[in-house]
Amino acid sequence: MKNRLFVGLLMVVIVFVFAFNGFTQDKEFKYIGSQKCKMCHNSKKSGEQYSIWENSLHSKAFTTLASEEAKTIAQKQGIEDPQKSEKCLTCHVTGYGKAASMFEASFSQDEGVGCEACHGPGSEYKSMKVMKGITAGDLKAADYGLVMPDEAACKTCHNDKSPTFKGFDYKTFYAKIAHPIPAAK
Repeated sequence: MKNRLFVGLLMVVIVFVFAFNGFTQDKEFKYIGSQKCKMCHNSKKSGEQYSIWENSLHSKAFTTLASEEAKTIAQKQGIEDPQKSEKCLTCHVTGYGKAASMFEASFSQDEGVGCEACHGPGSEYKSMKVMKGITAGDLKAADYGLVMPDEAACKTCHNDKSPTFKGFDYKTFYAKIAHPIPAAK
């Protein structure tokens, strides 16, 4: 009788552990596209982050690959079409190489290096409620997939593996794309 009770309790514990572990596993965050960020991040109050990105070279990263200069560089690397080459798209398209299930219909690779290339897939942090909770310190950004990039993140693409690399000074380049939220008055 004690053995049956022990085995029964052991089974309950095992089921509980597996069930609980399933609930705490990392969620698969999905890429939604920078257009979804525009809704909240394009006003003066928010610092016009979307406009800053839209006017940056990051937003043009994919279309740049269609230029004659890019095609010439690619040809020297043995690449027929830079807009179709993994060697180029890895750094010129947000989330390139990730599973198709990680992209919502609203995402377009044409946006180049979008918001989510640096800040992580936005499916869970896109809501105003979540963003306010993160900003207030009530929610952890990482729990919702929001990444605050650093120099190491930038250097995953801005490095000597790029055929156009001419050095990378983080402070100088970060200043060109900085898009802080203005301090509340």
